[in-house]
Amino acid sequence: MSKRIFITATNTDVGKTYATLKLLKELSSQGLKVGVFKPIETGVQTHPLDGTKLFDLALSLNPKLKSLNINDIVPYQFELPAAPIVAKGDTNIDVNYLIEKLEKIEALCDVVLIEGAGGLMVPVQDDLFMVDFITYFKATTLLISPSKLGSINDTLLSKHLLDTRKISFTWAINIHQDKDSFHEVTAPYYKNNFLSLQDDIKAIKNELMASFK
Repeated sequence: MSKRIFITATNTDVGKTYATLKLLKELSSQGLKVGVFKPIETGVQTHPLDGTKLFDLALSLNPKLKSLNINDIVPYQFELPAAPIVAKGDTNIDVNYLIEKLEKIEALCDVVLIEGAGGLMVPVQDDLFMVDFITYFKATTLLISPSKLGSINDTLLSKHLLDTRKISFTWAINIHQDKDSFHEVTAPYYKNNFLSLQDDIKAIKNELMASFK
């Protein structure tokens, strides 16, 4: 079985796609065949923007993916830019269907990067939240935090949820907001005990891959 890495974040627009693109390149540079999967994308007008970015890069790095199409990579696409539980309308999100799609992708890969939507507690259905996909997909996890003022609270809440559910994870910060003040205002709380997407992608990759051993 290939390795599955679920990329999530403390909220929306934090840098999941950015992190996934960087990891795709880093993993591929190590000789690994990479793949991507984005179970749900909302705000889709003509095509899934994030899913297409991911698929285009993954395809350029792993030509075996040419047997797939964007609907394999992003099985559920909804027009309304809202939480899936709202955007989906009457559509039922079938977890078994998503697992089948994931297995189709991973048959062509050594590692599959799975990008979530929004944060961990984004509701998908009344009894299904984004965090539940981590368990259903049996994936290791990368949690992304922003660097902006106020991010500590969201980070601690996300970490608490993962710890409570006994989900092991690697944590990294996307230093792109308030980056001029981050090291003075926010970093002191973390005591520099963090990895950044900008400077530590190799260490992030190594920690994620070590979790499979």
